[in-house]
Amino acid sequence: MMQLKNGEIDTFTVEPADFMTFQTAYMAFEFRKRIIGKAEKNGTVIYHYDHDQTQ
Repeated sequence: MMQLKNGEIDTFTVEPADFMTFQTAYMAFEFRKRIIGKAEKNGTVIYHYDHDQTQ
């Protein structure tokens, strides 16, 4: 998630089988409210970081 925040990557994908592991890390991430997910078919979620949001 820090790679998203730092602009090193634009998106990352979480597959349904990995969601619970991701959720644990997500909840501990300080800037989680700026990580935006879009659900795709079959439960895959693609996340990006909202760099434009005011703090």
